[in-house]
This record gives sequence, structure tokens and C-alpha cells, in this order.
Amino acid sequence: MKIRIVAIGQKMPAWVNEATQEYLRRLPRDLSVEFVPLAIGNRGKSSGVSKAIAQEGDAMLAVIKDQDHVIALDLSGKPWSTEQLSEQLQGWREQAKDALLLIGGPDGLDPRCLARANQKWCLSNLTLPHPLVRVLLTEQLYRAWSITQNHPYHK
Repeated sequence: MKIRIVAIGQKMPAWVNEATQEYLRRLPRDLSVEFVPLAIGNRGKSSGVSKAIAQEGDAMLAVIKDQDHVIALDLSGKPWSTEQLSEQLQGWREQAKDALLLIGGPDGLDPRCLARANQKWCLSNLTLPHPLVRVLLTEQLYRAWSITQNHPYHK
């Protein structure tokens, strides 16, 4: 199974790359997780927020394949415990489809991306910085996988 994390924002601090790589390194080869960083939309006096969100949406939609199972990280989504994420992971694997997780920009996801999503997941009700979301997400994917394997990491 392949999971792609499509995230707005291309340049992350070294600590983010180191932490995400640590968790990704621990995953087995048959559970491949790949980051697809996309450029943030232009925000400024001459271009409004809605235009920037639309630019980000265009970029995200261009990456999504018809057969992808899309999970949008959004406040309107369902909160999952780690155990529930583990069940979701098992379900995605059983569907034999690639999963694609969407992380929006500073102003959220384009409504077209939310409409395309097969599922919406609320990672947290807290406002989290985007770099930290990447680390938290990869750690939770690793933890969810460890539950499916009865690995002691989750205990």
C-alpha cells in the first residue's frame, strides 16, 4: 500500500524533515509513505485569500488520481483515536487502493478538495503549525501500523 501526503508548503525546517524521516524509516516496505509538497498560493495585496486557496486546490487536484482514496485533514472531519486510525489504515489496505492525505495551506483546503475527499479527518481541534502536523501525522501512521502488527510501540 502507498500513502501520499499532499501538503501545501515546500520548505520545512530541518527538525521536521528529521522527525518525519525517523517515523517513515520505521515503516515496512509494503507500507510506503511519501510526501508531495506543493507551493503555497500567492497571498498579497493584489491577490486575495480565495484566489490563493484556489491555486492550492488546483495543484492538489492535479496530483489526485481517480482511483485514489482521498482523506482530507479538516476541522469538519471526524476525530479518530489512534485505535480508530489503525482500523482506518487496515481498511485502506484491504481496499487495495492508494490513500492520499491532504494538508491544506494556512487558510484551509479548497472546497473542491473537500468535495473530492472520500473521508474527512479532524487531526485535532487545536490550531497546529503545519510543520508540526507533518510530524504528528507520520508518528500516528507509524503508531497505527504498530497496532495492526501487535508491535509494542503503542503500549
